[in-house]
Parts: sequence; structure tokens; C-alpha cells
Amino acid sequence: MIKLNTSHLRGDLYGGLTAGVVALPLALAMGVASGLGPIAGLYGAIFVGFFAALFGGTESQISGPTGPMTVVVAGLVASIAAHPDLDGNVALIFTAIMLAGVFQIFMGVFKLGDYIRLVPYPVISGFMSGIGGIIIILQISPLLGHDAPAGTVDALLYAPTAASDINIMALFLGALTLLIAMKWPAKLGKYIPGPLAALLIGTTLSLFIGTVPILGNIPSGLPQIHLPHITTVSLFIVIEAAFVLALLGAIDSLLTSLVADNMTRTRHDSNKELIGQGIGNTFAGLFGGAPGAGATMRTVVNIRTGGRTRISGMVHALFLLAIVLGLGAQASYIPNAVLAGILVKVGLDIIDWNYLKNSHKGPAWDLALMVIVFGLTIFVDLITAVAVGVILASIAFVRQIAKSQMERLKQTDQILYTATDREKEILEKSEDLITIFDFDGPLSFGAAADLGHHARSQLEGGAQSIILDFTRMPSLDVSAALAIETITGDAKHSKRKVYKCGMNDAVLGVLKALEADKHVPDSDHYDTREQALEAAFAELPK
Repeated sequence: MIKLNTSHLRGDLYGGLTAGVVALPLALAMGVASGLGPIAGLYGAIFVGFFAALFGGTESQISGPTGPMTVVVAGLVASIAAHPDLDGNVALIFTAIMLAGVFQIFMGVFKLGDYIRLVPYPVISGFMSGIGGIIIILQISPLLGHDAPAGTVDALLYAPTAASDINIMALFLGALTLLIAMKWPAKLGKYIPGPLAALLIGTTLSLFIGTVPILGNIPSGLPQIHLPHITTVSLFIVIEAAFVLALLGAIDSLLTSLVADNMTRTRHDSNKELIGQGIGNTFAGLFGGAPGAGATMRTVVNIRTGGRTRISGMVHALFLLAIVLGLGAQASYIPNAVLAGILVKVGLDIIDWNYLKNSHKGPAWDLALMVIVFGLTIFVDLITAVAVGVILASIAFVRQIAKSQMERLKQTDQILYTATDREKEILEKSEDLITIFDFDGPLSFGAAADLGHHARSQLEGGAQSIILDFTRMPSLDVSAALAIETITGDAKHSKRKVYKCGMNDAVLGVLKALEADKHVPDSDHYDTREQALEAAFAELPK
């Protein structure tokens, strides 16, 4: 049962209306950029905005079409239009949007929200900046008075052709719109937001300065239902697009939720938010709307103008519905170049300038990872960019952890710090003939790969005995167990002894199950490190 908090009703009404005014030009622009048309952008803002607010887990969040979702849909529209057997079937696009919503609902039900936020920041920065770059590249032709090609590479290739035949009036309107959106005074922004001011001024001027391409006829009234439709040929394309939409929408929404938390001093529910976003996108696809996610700028506007509860998001959606039902015909006169100017501002805002400004001061690998993801996002596709970024980041992290663990294993002073007086005495008398491996936690598979080499170097350096101290190791995996087997096998081959101590039942169980301790008899298993040291010292050659 959803309970509406009316304690902030006045602020929620004003915040929702203001967010709706800001959302109007953005929804129109996103709809055009997606290839579904301006009305689809408005329907997306209405349905995602209403249901994500009603069922979501971030009270003050405003949802609607966003850059990442728009880029994916534009790619899907291009793929379906180019496929000889699909004939540009728009029903497949709305099916993918509905399926993306279902995927997000399952993500929330199975509590995957907490894991999505584990994507490393350089990866997020790279693909968000890449999406910003894609949006800007796709607006080059509309700014010059031409139709926008579908893909990023096509847009770049067509740019010289568009530049050779510039519609000066379109370029002027686009540049003016961008300038107004960027430089609109904050004082005036309290009464009319910059994007809306840019839209109104640009559209009004277009009625007097000459012929420029415009949106044209925009349907008004209630939307039509688009039932799910899928074919064998389109199955993979639709599922892939739905998965990317669900994943990017989830990341985009949860990042915006974090911004809302910081501004309102609250804590959102990630999994509930995913369910709300999923319900919103399911309805958006069903009624012919573009997909959406939590929108940072609209959320910030809502909070700054008083919005605090889910009522504000619902008011924002109902305001847009009123616009669709009453003013759809007037929106048909909006020039494409004006929307392109607004979208360039959106693209510039998405690019992670803060990180880029200071990236040279941080780790070089993080910057390289961001650049790789950025390039893959623009020139390949989003799912490849995110997948490659996460894999590379994971490999780098595992390597870093492995290096840290191996360095700690080599630090004998750490062992001496925790050693008893008797243990220190034995180590001093043994004169490096006894080596202790003190595992201070679970052994990563990256460190396990180097452990055998380190033990071998100890044996070659003259160590007569190796003590494996498992006192602080709660568990181990197959990689660690096989590394232990390698150490004990090498020691046996070199006619050296290995002693084990401090193993709990879980560790011992894994070693036994994998026969990884077959080279160490049970008599050489000890409860404490001191007992193992006593036994090893007694066996040293006198």
C-alpha cells in the first residue's frame, strides 16, 4: 500500500510544476533524438514520471527520458530500420521498452540494486561522457539545417556534407538556443527555466526570420496501446536492447537517487526504486512512450523549488499530460535546430567535466579506463563499453589486491609484531631456516597464482621448513587450495617440510575435499603457530 505524505504539499505542487516546465522541452527533444518522435518523449515523461514517483524508492526524484536511454533507443530504431526482414517495425521498439521495464522489476525483486552501484566510477564516467558525446555528435546535422543520421559514425561522416550546405537561419537559431540555455540568468531561472526560455525564444524567432525545418504535425490526445510484438528474427535484437536499457536506466536512476539523498538528507531504497522505474518503463512502452530513468537536472530543480515527496513527481507528470491534451498542435512549430541546441546543452551537462579536469592528478590506470570506455561508447556500443570497462576494472582490482596480499606475506616484521616471546626466540635461533606464511584473511585467486612462486623462491633461498598459518583465514576457494597443494608438492620434491596450523573446519574441509593437503600428513597439522614452530625447529639440522 502506497502512502502519500501531504505534509509538504505546497512545496511538492510548486516543485512538480517547475520540474514539469523544465521537462517539457527536454522530453520533446529526447523524443526527436530517439527517432520515435516528440510525442513519444512526452508520453515517456508522463508514464515513467508518474509511476516511478508512485512506486519508486526515492521520494523527491523526477523521472523521464534521459540521454543514455535516448541513445540506446536511437540505435535500436536504426537497427530495425536497416534490417531487411523487420521493415522498421516500431512495435518491436515499444516491446523492447516494455521488456526493459520487466527486467528492472526483476532487478528490484531480486535485490540487485545494491550491486549495480558497484560499477567503478571511471567506467560510469567513461560511458556517461561517451553518451554526452554521442548526443552532441548527433545534433551536428540538425544544427546545420539537415536531418540527423541514425548512428554516430554516420553522423560524423555526413557532417562535411551538411557543412557544405548550411541553413544559416537554422544554425543561428540553434546557436542562440544553446547560448540562452547555457547563460540564462539564475534570477530569471526562478520564474522560467533556461531550457524553456530557450525553446520559447527560439521558436518565436523562427516565425519571423525565415524557413527552417520544424517538427511538423504532433498528435495530441490520449495515447494508443502498443501490445508486445516479437518475432524469431527480432528476438535477439529486442532482448539485447531491453537489457541495455534496463541496465543503463538502473544505473542512471540510482546515481540520481544518490544526488537526491545528498540534497534532502534522506536515504533511498535502491531495489524499490528499480521496481518503480520498471513499472514506469513498462507502461511507457505499452502506451507508445520513450523509456526513461531518474533525471538529475529535473530532480535538482524539483528539490530546490520545494519538492520533497513522491507527490511532486506525480504532479510533474500530470502537468505534462495536460500539455499533451491541450497544446500538442502548437508544439509542431518548434524548429529542429532549437531542439538540437537544447540537446547539445544536455550532452555537455552529461560529460563528466569535473573528473576530466582533475583526471591527470589521479591514477593513470583510472584515466586510461575512462578513455577506453569513452571510445567504446561512441564508436562501438554501450553494452560492450560497460562490459569491457567492468572486466578491465575487476582485473585491475584483483591484481592490486593480490599484490597487496603478497607484500604482506613477505613482511616478516608483521609476524614478529603478533608473535609470542617463545615464537620470537625460535625465529631468532632458526636464522631464516623457517619461513612463515601468515594469511591475514581470504586469499584472492590473484594472490594464489603468485603464492607458489614465492614459496619456491623461499625454498631455493635455503629455507628448510615452511609454516602455513591459517589462523586468520576464514575460508578459501579452489584457486587458493590448489596453490597450497603446489607449495606442499614443491616442498616434498625438495625434501623440505611444510607445517600447517590454525585451520578451521571450513578451510580443512576444502583442503580435504580437493585432496590439496595430501603431501602433508595429519601429524604436521597443529592448533597454534607456536606448536608448529616448535615442531619445525626440532626438525632442523643441528
